Amino acid sequence: MTDDAASTLENMRTQMERAQEYAQVTENVFTRLLHPERTLEVSLPVLRESGEEEIFKGYRCQFSGARGPYKGGVRYHPSVSMDEVIALAGLMSSKTALVSLPYGGAKGGVVCNPKELTRNEMKRLTRRYTEGIRRMIGPKMDIPAPDMNTGPREMAWMMDTFSVYEGHTIPEVVTGKPLELGGTPGRVEATGRGVAIITEKILEYYGRSPKNTTVAIQGFGNVGSWAGRLLAERGANVIATSDVTGGIYNSDGLDTHDVAAHVESSGQIAGYDGDVDPISNDELLRLDVDVLIPAAVSHSITADVAEEMQADIVVEAANGPTTPRADDILVERDIPAVPDILANAGGVIVSYLEWVQNTQEYRWTLEEVNADLERRLANTFDEMVEAYRSYETPDLRTAAYTISLDRQATAHAYRGLFP
Repeated sequence: MTDDAASTLENMRTQMERAQEYAQVTENVFTRLLHPERTLEVSLPVLRESGEEEIFKGYRCQFSGARGPYKGGVRYHPSVSMDEVIALAGLMSSKTALVSLPYGGAKGGVVCNPKELTRNEMKRLTRRYTEGIRRMIGPKMDIPAPDMNTGPREMAWMMDTFSVYEGHTIPEVVTGKPLELGGTPGRVEATGRGVAIITEKILEYYGRSPKNTTVAIQGFGNVGSWAGRLLAERGANVIATSDVTGGIYNSDGLDTHDVAAHVESSGQIAGYDGDVDPISNDELLRLDVDVLIPAAVSHSITADVAEEMQADIVVEAANGPTTPRADDILVERDIPAVPDILANAGGVIVSYLEWVQNTQEYRWTLEEVNADLERRLANTFDEMVEAYRSYETPDLRTAAYTISLDRQATAHAYRGLFP
């Protein structure tokens, strides 16, 4: 089996196993941490505009609840599968523990292509999915959030559907909502902002500055586009980006705000008519840049890519973009990679802040939210670096997972095993 053929779930478990020797975790507890607590598969009949009923498949996985309510996004994509949802729920469990949030990890998804659905069909699908999982979710049980191809609109529909069944409005059942329904300022750009913050931190760690740093971003959706814009504002030079429709390159730098505006209006990079040259995804991953930010799909950095990569630093904005074999090669080549469970944690941190505001029935300012986000990410980065040094782990990922495993194991030890 090639490294890119291994599943995200297999890769996640491999990464946890590599950290096990450094963590203070018993074998029994570690075995529990490798497996989800529960998963649900639901069939979702939806009435299409044509009058035909179509059955969609949906999932929700609650991986670990030892440290608090389950937390995790809902994605709509043709590639959604049970294994993927379990893996992403496990990653979320590690992520919330790493950044010291009082949450466990969860994930949900629906197998569909949103580009082939009308607005009304998306609404029917979202409401049906919410009804299908509503016995699993709740503001003190499991709090969904946006993920791939979902956003404030879908979260509003989820909140409304859950609230209708409960008989009163419950904004804290989901995060990532519109501001008018209890959302928080800064949530939409939170994951991308977190990527920018962590990129700045890793550059500082190596004695560099974002100013004039060259950056390539694979994927220019919500996360990649916000990371690109915010890094450009910090003085970085984003010279290439791509999506499934193609890539663009300019050695003098892209106008990230202009590219983002084009993508927002057209839904794709293809057709952008700025001063750019076309570039393939493979070429982008191998560009000679200071920082490479994979912000698209899992397994984009395989062993072959790692062998030929010319970037100095990798910052993982996507979930699971680097395979374990590629990790080994990056270590051999002395190319540091900031792991996804820290680099893209901005979204869940601000989701937590939204949830806290909802439970308090109070709203904070954008400045307060962004300051809290930056403080939490900076503290966690420093903790990861300290673990990397003190435990002498082979890479930053293993250091991050060591911290996460220790925190999850401590929670399990205090709670014990029932019965």
